[in-house]
Amino acid sequence: MNATPVIAIHGGAGTILRSAMNTETEARYHAALAEILRAGERILADGGSALDAVTEAVRLLEDCPLFNAGHGAVFTAAGTHELDASVMDGATLDAGSISCVTRVKNPVLAARRVLDVSDHVMFTAEGAEAFAQAQRLEFVDPSYFRTEARYEQWLKARGTSRTMLDHDAQTFAFSNTPPEDDPIDPAKKFGTVGAVALDAHGHVAAATSTGGITNKQAGRVGDAPLIGAGCYANDATCAVSTTGTGEMFIRMLAAYDVSAQMEYRGVSLEAAASDVVMNKLPRIEGRGGLVAVDAQGNVALTFNTEGMYRGYARVGEPPVTAIYR
Repeated sequence: MNATPVIAIHGGAGTILRSAMNTETEARYHAALAEILRAGERILADGGSALDAVTEAVRLLEDCPLFNAGHGAVFTAAGTHELDASVMDGATLDAGSISCVTRVKNPVLAARRVLDVSDHVMFTAEGAEAFAQAQRLEFVDPSYFRTEARYEQWLKARGTSRTMLDHDAQTFAFSNTPPEDDPIDPAKKFGTVGAVALDAHGHVAAATSTGGITNKQAGRVGDAPLIGAGCYANDATCAVSTTGTGEMFIRMLAAYDVSAQMEYRGVSLEAAASDVVMNKLPRIEGRGGLVAVDAQGNVALTFNTEGMYRGYARVGEPPVTAIYR
């Protein structure tokens, strides 16, 4: 008998301080996470696929300006927006990915179309946009991605050599940012969104999306669109979506490592996730976290920072959301 379907999501990790978070802002994050979880849960409750559930959850995260993906993406050093996304189907090991797009409204939908219709796994920049246009996906003016909170972050970082990971960048600008922004230390916020799910058929899937890091060099690609680093799914083991210092997650192949430890060491999802996030990543100064689910319906929400926007929902049960450690 298959386990109860479940979906888990994250909205980034970092130095998320309870002392700096006002009640209204905190409630806004909890409400957004719960609403998105309910949308994914409805798909699973209706017998929909894990792949559809994670795609929809990440699309909604991209549309929410509280998170660094889609509307609300951070600025590059050039004052532009470059967006990345990936999806993976644990049933088939099919995957789709796009990076450095500037006008695709929902990058996760473009990544999903790569998975569905292309012989390739990844497109980037102009090629990714040409593919998305051929698939008749929605395009927007780049100004759509801008929010005042992200712009203020960029103004404070502009002209320096410093890049700032989103949920840390917030506190840097907190003294004069709008209330929709969240308070986080400037060097320690990792702004990626993601989702993992197990469906009624026993299949798992993962999706990840990001606007990158504040003041990043144009053309930089992090872990979010890289299969095995920021996103991985295999029915034999688990589905994983990560958020953190992208370069370190790439070097560690963090998402795949969770799956590999389950397959080759025979350890549990929780043990594998904990080893990667709490032991291996810190050795190379990797900070952040991940959400993961296995074929038995176990969920891991593991992070080595002060907080991670996160939650999960099992079919038939109310969503559970959390922010702090």
